[in-house]
Amino acid sequence: MTIVIDQPVLGLEVEQKKVGVETEEKRVEIDEKELVLGGGFAVPQPKSFVVPETNTFGQTFRDYEAEGQRQPGVENFYRINHINQSVDFVNKMREEYGKLNRVEMSIWECCELLNDVVDESDPDLDEPQIEHLLQTAEAIRKDYPNEDWLHLTGLIHDLGKVLLLPNFGCLPQWAVVGDTYPVGCAFDESVVHYKYFMDNPDYNNPAYNTKYGMYSEGCGLNNVLMSWGHDDYMYLVAKENKTTLPSAALFIIRYHSFYALHRSEAYRHLMNEEDVANLKWLQIFNKYDLYSKSKVRIDVEKVKPYYLSLIEKYFPMKLKW
Repeated sequence: MTIVIDQPVLGLEVEQKKVGVETEEKRVEIDEKELVLGGGFAVPQPKSFVVPETNTFGQTFRDYEAEGQRQPGVENFYRINHINQSVDFVNKMREEYGKLNRVEMSIWECCELLNDVVDESDPDLDEPQIEHLLQTAEAIRKDYPNEDWLHLTGLIHDLGKVLLLPNFGCLPQWAVVGDTYPVGCAFDESVVHYKYFMDNPDYNNPAYNTKYGMYSEGCGLNNVLMSWGHDDYMYLVAKENKTTLPSAALFIIRYHSFYALHRSEAYRHLMNEEDVANLKWLQIFNKYDLYSKSKVRIDVEKVKPYYLSLIEKYFPMKLKW
């Protein structure tokens, strides 16, 4: 199927062995042997991926200090988020929403629910979320035409944002969106608007405010509590409904907002070998998740049959949410 989107091809800055520079553009070449899925299957890499310099507002991507109409609201969002995301809060949310007893619906029905959702924590986008989902999925599909699991991951990675809607309890934005980070150990200074953690109840708790806190070296991210939000919720939904997506897909879904790790390399001391392997896929995905945000519109009806076929392949017809 022809893709209805013209996007620049992004460079992938993951485990690079070769770096080439052409004029003013940065081009990164990657040995495709570096990227494997499951039993050592090598994935062909796109030729290049030129990162756009500005977001839809004409500003640098993820610039939380940039002056603009959304900047004060974004900073206030993180102030509330950092004060409230504690070990106790996360445990409470995981217990409540891990029951998956609110709604039964298909993946596509969930996609359609996101038409009314706008992420207040995102300085780069003010479009309904379904636009972003399809932009991400189609950009990935263009460069990785044979990796259908990655296309579907692009489509569903933000579906947990339905937590903002009435049937899911109308959780406040600070408990659904925004960058995620571990709780139960010291907050890393690379987390955006770190200063607001000082009012978090865990900040001065000696059980939680050291480098390892309640964890240990190489314990694995699967054993680490992350701040509660759409990432962890969608991970629980996919896992408990027995998706057949590979582990790399579940890793992407759960940690795609964990920018302190995949942008600043914080918290690597908690990772195990499987996390290190999956992180390569997350860093590839992140380029499309972040830089495909644009005003380019997707013809939903044209691409819908393709994504419905992927949903049927990797998920049951109805899921518990």
